[in-house]
Amino acid sequence: MNYNSGATVALLLLIYGSILAYLLLLLLVQYVLYGIALSLFFRKVGVESWIAWVPYYRFWKWLEVEGQPGAYALFGIIPSLRIVTNVFLYIGMWYTGKAFGKDAGMLVLGIFLPFVWLFVLASKNEVYRPELITEAGYPAPLAGYGSAQYAAAHPTPPAGPTPG
Repeated sequence: MNYNSGATVALLLLIYGSILAYLLLLLLVQYVLYGIALSLFFRKVGVESWIAWVPYYRFWKWLEVEGQPGAYALFGIIPSLRIVTNVFLYIGMWYTGKAFGKDAGMLVLGIFLPFVWLFVLASKNEVYRPELITEAGYPAPLAGYGSAQYAAAHPTPPAGPTPG
């Protein structure tokens, strides 16, 4: 048999290019799904929704909403340390689930399909009550509603009649 090496190389390049295009399309779909889901979730919990579209910063803010230090998101820059960021996101999902009155089943959904978890919590039927996080003994959110940062920027007026 006589194999034409030029045709073989062309076929291999076509296969490689097709696989690469498919993977890039999957990455784009994942980025868009996360962006939409996180922007809806951020709006629900009191964080600016544009942050959902900024790589790494969105995970920083997501960790802060969950009461975790946002700097853990930087572990995601190093591929072998991405698991550290994921572990803290999962712990925070448990805390955030408490604020929405969810149980362990919802955490399992968050671990395996995080963008679905975000869409569910961002739906109109869900009520975010960050005080439930601290009542359960977990750290308060560091960003969004329920955080000290939010309370400082939005002071509540004193109760009772206003002077004047």
